[in-house]
Amino acid sequence: MNIQWFPGHMTKTKRMMAENIRLCDCVIELCDARCPQSSRNPMLPSIIGNKKLLLVINKSDIADPVQTQKWIERFRKDGVMAIALSCNDSKGIAKVFDAVKELLKEKTERDRARGYVNKPARIMVCGIPNVGKSSFINKLYGKSAAVTGDRPGVTRGKQWITLKNGMELLDTPGILWPRFEDKDVALKLAYTGAIKDDVLDVEELCANLCSFLAENYPDRLKERYKVELEENLQGFEILERICRKRGFIVKGGEVDYLRGANVILDEFRGAKLGKITLE
Repeated sequence: MNIQWFPGHMTKTKRMMAENIRLCDCVIELCDARCPQSSRNPMLPSIIGNKKLLLVINKSDIADPVQTQKWIERFRKDGVMAIALSCNDSKGIAKVFDAVKELLKEKTERDRARGYVNKPARIMVCGIPNVGKSSFINKLYGKSAAVTGDRPGVTRGKQWITLKNGMELLDTPGILWPRFEDKDVALKLAYTGAIKDDVLDVEELCANLCSFLAENYPDRLKERYKVELEENLQGFEILERICRKRGFIVKGGEVDYLRGANVILDEFRGAKLGKITLE
């Protein structure tokens, strides 16, 4: 599959982030716990420069917890402060505030030495589409401050949001990068919904996902869809079996692959197949 999606507003967002980074003390980048590395934008380092960075591995409640912990250790080994979070769990929010305070500890001490006491931190929140930035901000804020949705491209403009503790957050729209050089990265982003299904061949995408799941999480497929998976069974063959098991048949006895593909993708994204990590 040749997967590309970089609408015009993403170029505008990149320019806006570059213009506003000077106003911010640090950056919170959100990535998807199901594909932590693939969901990090390679353009971000050039945008934020030497600003301090906190990596929030979001949606950890629907990812394999063992793999999430391994990724945290990997990122920290690479010098990136990383924490796992689920926006469905309010208990993890305190970790975010503690991590930001640790990141800005030296700056806070310098400000106090200059007579600036309790100067609020200004933080840019960024990440690829559909990684959960708006839900994350609303959880920090304590109520709805940003529009949320289960599809990419909901947030289209920047907005400053002041939290109860005085911290100021700059909410930015999700952006990808102009070209995916690695096909596997593009597939992972498509599986998780970071790329609009409208620009994809959904049936082929789902067939690829079925192949991945059959190789890495076969028991999840068998349990969810009650199908047998012989060795070397291909993606479209798996998709066909699931469609027939679910009764996705159109007039003339033909298999409704599109309906089956949409159902499987929705159920994967909704964690109905369990906690799965793609890398």
